[in-house]
Amino acid sequence: MASVACIGECMVELRQAQGGASAGQGQGGGLYSRGFGGDTLNTAVYLARLEAKVDYLTALGDDGLSDEMIAAWNAEGVGTRRVVRLAGKLPGLYMIQTDAKGERQFFHWRDSAAARQLMNLPETDELLNSLMSYDIVYLSAITLSIYDASGRERLFTAIKRARLLGTRFVFDTNFRARGWPDRDVAREVFAAAFAAADIVLTSTEDLLALYPGESHEQLMARIPTPELVFRLAEPVSLLRFPGGTHEVRAEPMTKPVVDTTAAGDSFAAAYIAARLGGSDPVEAAQAGHRLASLVICYPGAIIPGYAMPPKKRHRPVATRQATK
Repeated sequence: MASVACIGECMVELRQAQGGASAGQGQGGGLYSRGFGGDTLNTAVYLARLEAKVDYLTALGDDGLSDEMIAAWNAEGVGTRRVVRLAGKLPGLYMIQTDAKGERQFFHWRDSAAARQLMNLPETDELLNSLMSYDIVYLSAITLSIYDASGRERLFTAIKRARLLGTRFVFDTNFRARGWPDRDVAREVFAAAFAAADIVLTSTEDLLALYPGESHEQLMARIPTPELVFRLAEPVSLLRFPGGTHEVRAEPMTKPVVDTTAAGDSFAAAYIAARLGGSDPVEAAQAGHRLASLVICYPGAIIPGYAMPPKKRHRPVATRQATK
């Protein structure tokens, strides 16, 4: 079975509960529900649900919350053998507050989170050498933003080495300005990722934040990768791959949009799973739009298992080499 390594960070999530502030807690008080969240983790969960073999590569603490994360990932079928546990450390935390109009605001506590140390541990070399055993390595710009410059260089070196043995690198440009010291650093790291990637999944939302005012053609020209999926503001993707270009439109929505969280993460999972299953880029983008269109009809990043679409059988891929 084809395999995927997803690299990144999952945090503890505190989400404002329904019902407003509790008595005596004031305007800013209230009840919160606790969960877990992270862009690449969301993708890993959807990949597992789509029957891909996927491991999540990260660092966690030795605390009870980290234990709960491990148990939840295992229950979803996400492999945890590459998770490093660090004594005395904790996962990061973020809180979501929602105003009367439904607009969300995020607050983060993650500077000392265990995941930020992943590229600077005694176990790092073994972890990075393992990338050669996967068919695809998937990570996002958020993943890269939590490491320092030397850690990113160490990761890119390992990815380039793995690619020599046939592993493909998929880069998702999930850009969050708060994770970067400035946009110049982000643009430099993005350029390095574009140069190393086999597949780039990006959007106007991400790229226009870094290259304001540029046209779709200019933005796509910045990415030399042979396979590119460029999602527009409307539910349309522009594809570029060997043999030509193509436009893929999502089917019209038949249900109301409830929460756009993880739309891009789920698109990435369906696209990767379809490509590993033998589908061409057009079919894979169609699968991505279908899953994302379903996910945004439910609250939260991970929809209930019963809401997942029926499994589609792709053309079988006999060997690792056949997926390249």
